[in-house]
Amino acid sequence: MTLRQRILKLVYPLFLLARRNTAKVHLIQGKPVVPPVSFYSLSVTLNNGKEFSFNNLRGKKVLLVNTASDCGYTPQYAELQKLYQHSKEDLEIIAFPANDFKEQEKGSDEEIAKFCSVNYGVSFPLAKKTMVVKNEAQHPVFRWLTSKEKNGWNDRLPSWNFAKYLVNEEGVLTHCFEPAVSPLSTEIIAAIHA
Repeated sequence: MTLRQRILKLVYPLFLLARRNTAKVHLIQGKPVVPPVSFYSLSVTLNNGKEFSFNNLRGKKVLLVNTASDCGYTPQYAELQKLYQHSKEDLEIIAFPANDFKEQEKGSDEEIAKFCSVNYGVSFPLAKKTMVVKNEAQHPVFRWLTSKEKNGWNDRLPSWNFAKYLVNEEGVLTHCFEPAVSPLSTEIIAAIHA
């Protein structure tokens, strides 16, 4: 862990406290919208090179998070791991390391995996390093998450690292959580157990 990462880890609680009033949750209004493109038609290449089909996620809620190793929100890896340990029977978490915001994910897939394991004990799946912002190279999963033509209602892009998107057991996107919303917040816990 670099000096910067150690400092960010120490000041993270203050960082969250300062942003608490600006943390937002966006959720589907009314009854769930069946997505025009099935969530289960998607897949991701994990950082170990294996292809993971979302068809394997039927019947589980899924929290998809764009992540970075050198961000003020990086300590959320520990919170995501704790959430995963307590809910992994009903919830899958998939992290998408990306270098889209201020060069905060410079490492290789191997370096990212080692960093997450050594410093935060991460055992949930990590995707290969990718792009989550809207452009031609945007990962297809984030293209689905941020296009209402695909997911049925949401066009909201990640505003920063650690934006969180929750998909229910039927493959419907139900919530978008801003980065400042802690993975262990009452909003996320309630949404997972709804």
